[in-house]
Amino acid sequence: MQVIIARSVAEVAVLGAAHCQRLIAQKPHAVLGLATGSTPVALYQQLIKLHRQAGLSFKQCRSFNLDEYIGLAPEHPQSYRYFMQSHLFEHIDIKQRHTYVPDGLMAASAAAANYEQLIQRAGGIDLQILGVGRNGHIGFNEPSSSLVSRTRIKTLTCATIADNQRFFKPGEFQPSLAITMGIGTILQAQKILLLATGATKAKAVKDLIEGPLSASCPASALQMHANSIIIIDTEAAADLQHTEYYQQVKTETELLENIND
Repeated sequence: MQVIIARSVAEVAVLGAAHCQRLIAQKPHAVLGLATGSTPVALYQQLIKLHRQAGLSFKQCRSFNLDEYIGLAPEHPQSYRYFMQSHLFEHIDIKQRHTYVPDGLMAASAAAANYEQLIQRAGGIDLQILGVGRNGHIGFNEPSSSLVSRTRIKTLTCATIADNQRFFKPGEFQPSLAITMGIGTILQAQKILLLATGATKAKAVKDLIEGPLSASCPASALQMHANSIIIIDTEAAADLQHTEYYQQVKTETELLENIND
């Protein structure tokens, strides 16, 4: 597990985008695993900038999103399909038919099996982008999730529902179920890139990097992956006890060195 501590949210996004850019340069038909949530937004903004200003093309890429709410139509403003369209897909040259998000309206068991098969038929994911929840969840793999789980339906914890409540209007239907890639599915990606920023993620970051491998922190499963990179800002790194083992970006020169690595 490679851990990089950047100085700001912006630097986390720049470094994350550099990994995506490098992969696509080496493999234009790369399969990308994408995430929703507040953390990836800065990354997607950086990818859009690279597309517009540096010619980064996604024409041959395919993408698979981690998860989707059960019961929300794709056009619902809080659906993850809507999120991806508005924050990334509509601003780059990826072909819409090559962007996959789980179907939250399909019969649940069929949707999960179908999605897992689509990933396998694509040859698996080359680079999986992740965020991490305050309780250590990745995708919607909540604490106690099996570390070998596949794409399936999950009941959301009260904490996750409370965290997401701000996105829904008072009295509006808020899903309590989601379809998500399993931890076993995530770990099959060739490379994993987890981004985390802010003080509220500090405990989860400590648990996933320095804590024991445990279903109580699903993100700790990344300790078993042969090629996982964790990029965090200083606030998210605040609880780490062994920072001497991690790469810290302290100057603009070090940032550029990481980008050009």
